[in-house]
Amino acid sequence: MRIALDAVAKGKDGGILPPTSLVLETGRVTLATAETEQRPSVLGLIATGRMRPDAGTVTLGGHRGARRLRRVAALVDAPEVNDPAPDVAVVGVVEEELMFAGRRADPLSARHWLDDHGWRDLARTPFGQVPADDRIRMLLELAALRRGIEALVLVSPDRHGGDPVHWQRIAEEFAARGFAVLVIAGTAAASALTPSAPAAPAHVGRPRIRAGAALRRARRRPASVTARPSTGGIRP
Repeated sequence: MRIALDAVAKGKDGGILPPTSLVLETGRVTLATAETEQRPSVLGLIATGRMRPDAGTVTLGGHRGARRLRRVAALVDAPEVNDPAPDVAVVGVVEEELMFAGRRADPLSARHWLDDHGWRDLARTPFGQVPADDRIRMLLELAALRRGIEALVLVSPDRHGGDPVHWQRIAEEFAARGFAVLVIAGTAAASALTPSAPAAPAHVGRPRIRAGAALRRARRRPASVTARPSTGGIRP
C-alpha cells in the first residue's frame, strides 16, 4: 500500500500548512517534523483523508479518494482532535476504542484486553498519567484493531516526554508487522534519534477542531519531508 501527499497545503498561501510532500508505504516508517503547535494535527488529518487540503493532492495507490483513505488509515493521538481525555481511566479509553474497532466493548472485555497486553495494572489510571511508551504503544495497538487499517499516523508522540528512540522503535515494530507508519514529531525529538533515522522538517501547529465521535467514525528507515515554517490559525 502506498499513500502519497504531493505538495499539500492548507490556508491562504500555506499559512496553516505550507506545501508538504511525503509517502507512506507498507512496512516502512516515515518521519515528518513539525515546529508549531497546530500543524502536526493538520498534516495527520490530511494524510488520513479527514481534512481536504487547499492545494496539492493525496492519493492511495495512485488514485484519489478520501473515503477509501479514511477506511485504511488511522489517525492516532492527534492533539485537540482525537487524543483521549486525560482524566478518563485507561479501561474507559480501551472500552471505547474496542467499540470503534467493532469488538465487544464493555468493562470486562476492556480488562481482558489489558490483561492480554500486560497493562492490567494501568486499568484505573487516568490516561493522562500513563507513561509515554505505554500510551503510544497502547493507542497504536488499539488503532491496529480496526478492520481494514493498513496505515497508522501517530501525531506528536514527543509531547508526552520519554526517549524519542523508544517511540521510534515502537513505530518500527508496527511497520515490521505490515503497517505503513507516519510519525509527526518536533525537530528536537527527531534530532535525538539514531543516525539510521534521519528527518527533515515539515511543519504543523494547533487546530481548533474537536472531531470527537464524528472523527472516530469517520523496520525500516524513516523517510523525511520538508516544508517552510509559517504561522496561522484554523477555525472549525
